[in-house]
Amino acid sequence: MSAIADVFQAAQAAGRMTFMPFVTAGDPDVATTREVLLGLRDAEVDLIELGFPYSDPIADGPVIQASYTRALDNGLTVDQIMDLMAGVKELGLPPVLAMVSFAIIFRFGVKEFARTARDVGFKGLIVPDLPADEAEEMSAIAQQHNLDLVQLIAPTTTAERTQQILDASSGFVYCVSVAGTTGVRNDLPEELTTQLQQLRLSTDLPLAVGFGISGPEHVSRLEGVADGVIVGSAIVRRVAEADTAEDAAAAVRNFSANMRTAVETVKPSR
Repeated sequence: MSAIADVFQAAQAAGRMTFMPFVTAGDPDVATTREVLLGLRDAEVDLIELGFPYSDPIADGPVIQASYTRALDNGLTVDQIMDLMAGVKELGLPPVLAMVSFAIIFRFGVKEFARTARDVGFKGLIVPDLPADEAEEMSAIAQQHNLDLVQLIAPTTTAERTQQILDASSGFVYCVSVAGTTGVRNDLPEELTTQLQQLRLSTDLPLAVGFGISGPEHVSRLEGVADGVIVGSAIVRRVAEADTAEDAAAAVRNFSANMRTAVETVKPSR
C-alpha cells in the first residue's frame, strides 16, 4: 500500500478520522513555508496538502487566491517548491501531497514532474483541473512513480464523470462539500451527508471532505460518512496574519493541534 493509504488504514483501525491541512508554498516566502511545515509535523497532523501557486486559480476562494498572488509576486518557481520539499524530506513530515494545476504539470513535463515529485518526497498529487477523460493516463504515470493520484468530486459532478474519476483515483477521494470556491463557512450543506453516503456505495477509497471546513465544530457533522477533513483557508489566513515565520508556524501548529484532537473521537465512514 501507499504511504497515504497506510495513514487512512491506521486511522480507521483506531476508529477516528484524519486531518489534512493545506498550505500555500512560498507564502509569503519559502522560509516561512518550511517553518509552517515543521509546525504541522509537530502538531501530528495526518497528511499535508502543499499548494503550488497558479496565476489562474481553479476553485480557490479569496484567501487562497491572495496567498498565491503573494507567492508569485515574490518570484516563486516550481523548482523552488521542489527544493523546499527536498530540504524537509528527511525531517519526519507526514505524507505530503502536491495540490497542483495540470497546466503546471503539463508545462513541466508530465513524466518529469512525477519523477521529480517522487524524488523530493511527495507521496501524492491532487490535480483539480485534470479532465476525467485524461485521468487514466495521468494515473498510470503517477503509479509508475509511486504517487497516489487524488481527484476532486463536487456536488455537481455527474454520475458518469464520477465513475471515471473513481476508476483513475488512488489514495483517497477529495470530496468538495459545496459547489463554489474554497473558503471559511459557518456551516456545511445539509445535502452533504447524502452525497457522501451515495459516494461510499461506489468506492472503497477513503473519503476526505474539503471546501468550507474551518474548525473543530464541523468535524462531528461528518461522523460515519467521511474518513478525513481538509482545512485550507483557515490555515492560510493564519499564515497571512502572522508577523514572522515563527509566529506563522506557532499559529498553524496550535490550530492544527486542536483539529487533530477533534478528529480523534469522530468515527470514519467504515
